[in-house]
Amino acid sequence: MITKNNKQIQIRIDAKTKTEANKVLDNLGMDMSSAVKLFLRQMIKVGNLPFELRGENGLTLYNTEILRESIISAKNSHKIFKDGASLIKEALKD
Repeated sequence: MITKNNKQIQIRIDAKTKTEANKVLDNLGMDMSSAVKLFLRQMIKVGNLPFELRGENGLTLYNTEILRESIISAKNSHKIFKDGASLIKEALKD
């Protein structure tokens, strides 16, 4: 029921995204409208997006920047690493 204080919003999204999102929400016992309301309320509460943005590789923007800086630092120091894990371990040392 729409009351005097409620406002309606409309969004357009591709069918595949909507279908996949509805499957997740069904498993959670939630409908799309409730999920959007929850998202907006949480966004207001934290004053930002209520989740960390991640790239396709799963790294957060912060971790991507750390890795980038580590690579530059390693190149400048002329150290040689046998693999990426060794590079990251060295970069994360205090």
